Amino acid sequence: MSKKLAAEFFGTFWLVFGGCGSAVLAAAFPHLGIGFAGVALAFGLTVLTMAYAVGGISGGHFNPAVSLGLAVAGRFSWAELIPYWVAQVVGGTAGAAVLYVIASGQPGFVAGGFASNGYGDLSPGHYSLLAALVCEVTLTAGFLLVIIGSTAKTAPAGFGPLAIGLALTLIHLISIPVTNTSVNPARSTAVAFFAQTGALSQLWLFWVAPLAGGALGALIWKYLIAPQELKTLETEGH
Repeated sequence: MSKKLAAEFFGTFWLVFGGCGSAVLAAAFPHLGIGFAGVALAFGLTVLTMAYAVGGISGGHFNPAVSLGLAVAGRFSWAELIPYWVAQVVGGTAGAAVLYVIASGQPGFVAGGFASNGYGDLSPGHYSLLAALVCEVTLTAGFLLVIIGSTAKTAPAGFGPLAIGLALTLIHLISIPVTNTSVNPARSTAVAFFAQTGALSQLWLFWVAPLAGGALGALIWKYLIAPQELKTLETEGH
């Protein structure tokens, strides 16, 4: 169990440090900024690389909503849920802390939003609470469908992390203007501690919506897709 938690710690550390780091350090760098598309790709790459690196140890969740969804789908033990959540939040916060130390080394540094999530005045596009809620629930549900489907026994072996990383990239391309993209309570919590915009006051949404979306995606798979998967396995003699 300790190795699983260590893998989740380091995987979530890498996700926050790499993904949020791209936003804080490189997104708007003069003349060379990577922009929204670059940040979206960075988040996808963090999950893809760590899924290959430590996914075989812990399952490569790096996200409380993913852990909950997999438990709902019957792919993960409920007894391990809370320990995974703790490892993910602590790992993410450690990643944000290291990022803060680096970022604050620049003259005139101001933390500002520090890649945090938000709605209303804290949304990059000033989207409403309802818009943020619907966006986060929908995208997290879709993310779980990709995760569960791409790691199913009927899916091509070895390509799961690639599909998951690309899905997270797509999710960011869609929702950075809306919420600055959460779909991950650990990622949201980690940077909110360092933001100077009141992000902590809106953090509740970025737990509620991703967890609800993760459970929804798992239920869709379990009751609408899983029976077909089982039927396919039976037909193929597995």
